[in-house]
Amino acid sequence: MKKLFSFLAMAGLFVIGTNTVSAKASAAVANMTSTLATATIALQDEAAAASEDRGFTQVLKEQFIQGGAGFMGIVLLCLILGLAVAIERIIYLNMSSTNTGKLKQQVEDALASGGVEAAKEVCRNTKGPVASIYYQGLDRAGESIESAEKAVVAYGGVQMGQLEKNVSWLSLFIAIAPMLGFMGTVIGMIQAFQKISAVGNLSASLIAGDIQVALLTTVFGLITAIILQIFYNYIIAKIDSIVNDMEDSSISLIDMLVDHKK
Repeated sequence: MKKLFSFLAMAGLFVIGTNTVSAKASAAVANMTSTLATATIALQDEAAAASEDRGFTQVLKEQFIQGGAGFMGIVLLCLILGLAVAIERIIYLNMSSTNTGKLKQQVEDALASGGVEAAKEVCRNTKGPVASIYYQGLDRAGESIESAEKAVVAYGGVQMGQLEKNVSWLSLFIAIAPMLGFMGTVIGMIQAFQKISAVGNLSASLIAGDIQVALLTTVFGLITAIILQIFYNYIIAKIDSIVNDMEDSSISLIDMLVDHKK
């Protein structure tokens, strides 16, 4: 009987010890799982932060480098030259813009009070093609109205040529940039098919690099054309506005000269 009690006591102690060890093991596993989850979240946060730190400029730079220095360099040159022409034209056109209503009133007042010489002095002190047209018409006012009108028309054509100077280069860069991109795409696809024919089987990893380069050249060529097209449309609209002011001012000048000669 004593032996039976001793055996039962040993069995109870063994069961209690086993449960204690299992509880400790479960707790250790839970702690390890929690640590791994925390580490995974931390790594994901670091990766997201690194991706954010790269920014759009860094990603764009990496994609440009992957596109290759050949065609990508030419496309970049088109963008730089096109922006240089666009900025120069915008500055010139903004300096050529004149408050035509104010200038017309000043010329009319000077013509009424001081004659043609006073009106010419106002035009000399004013910048822009409208003031230049006024000056040319007033300079021929002593001859006849027809001579003044011809001078205004002729000099208006000269001023239009000055306003449209170098704009054709901008349109050339707009046209050539996507063409260069498409050429890079065609060359990249040719290289990809050459690799396929040399190896004898179609492997995505074999041609992925060439196809990526081909598509990147097209993308950057289109981006360049879009940027330059925006500037081109602004410049054309500005030129049209100045030309309309020149035409209205020419008509107003002839009317002022007719009234002055009466």
